[in-house]
Amino acid sequence: MTATTPTPKVAGLLLAAGGGRRLGGRPKALLEHHGRPLVEHAVRVLRDGGCGPVHVVLGAAAERVRGRADLTGCAVTVNPGWAEGMGSSLRAGLGALAATGADAALVLLVDQPGIGADAVARVRSAYRSRSGIAAAAYGGERGHPVLFGADLWAEIAAEAVGDQGARAYLRTHRDAITLVECSDVAQAYDIDTVEDLRHLG
Repeated sequence: MTATTPTPKVAGLLLAAGGGRRLGGRPKALLEHHGRPLVEHAVRVLRDGGCGPVHVVLGAAAERVRGRADLTGCAVTVNPGWAEGMGSSLRAGLGALAATGADAALVLLVDQPGIGADAVARVRSAYRSRSGIAAAAYGGERGHPVLFGADLWAEIAAEAVGDQGARAYLRTHRDAITLVECSDVAQAYDIDTVEDLRHLG
């Protein structure tokens, strides 16, 4: 009888705490996309891409988001320091995942609705070890989502400051990143300004 390698447990980590400063203070999680909040759409993308459990980090208008969006089955962390930037939300999310036994976290941003389940599944399938990093690429340029092996979480969290998230860490460790081309299945635009709202359905 041959031993089988267990399927890695890749958690989905959705960063959805932003206050939408350049959108007139409209929290990004609550922007409507095909009639439902953007946060709900992103949760579905993570699930359909094969991630589980799914953890969501909320911040701005967290109670309104909970009341409006269907986050059934998700673990929700509220980041009281969300205004400090994405780094604090990444720290909060990785901290919440530490006790789950997940082998890796696949990080998705709520304001990138052009990234769907196909891209998530591709990056998820690039998991190799608890000390590995994989990221979607668009025309060879690194983008989201990004997968971090669990053995790296503490180091990544320690460097996640301001609005940079894991950017500095990824620059330092760029040679260790497995890039997964996703430009044929996803578009990596952000919803940052009023003009960007045209991307929403």
